[in-house]
Amino acid sequence: QVQLVESGGGLVQAGGSLRLSCTASGSIFSINRMGWYRQAPGKQRESVAGMPSDGSTNYADSVKGRFTISRDNAKNTVYLQMSSLKPEDTAVYYCNAHLVLAGTMKEYLYWGQGTQVTVSS
Repeated sequence: QVQLVESGGGLVQAGGSLRLSCTASGSIFSINRMGWYRQAPGKQRESVAGMPSDGSTNYADSVKGRFTISRDNAKNTVYLQMSSLKPEDTAVYYCNAHLVLAGTMKEYLYWGQGTQVTVSS
């Protein structure tokens, strides 16, 4: 069984910073793309940042220059450093991972349970 566990959410004032972490555990052979998504109340889930296994990165236009995604492959962990936070960044943040399960050589998509980020004005 594979689990993705997020941490680091919370309440912060506008202009502040938070760092989210997401660690994958279980019978994992390899992890390809890892990413962060968010869903605000009444809105669809949207992509925030992604990082394939080659180390490249991509960001939503709304967070470019403020958020940074990074990975520690040895720890199966992806991070999202969020700076200059705005009230409109308030949402539940989810990580996901495209990973290959040990013994299957097949890629599956897993999601974390989500962590709340609230930015006050």
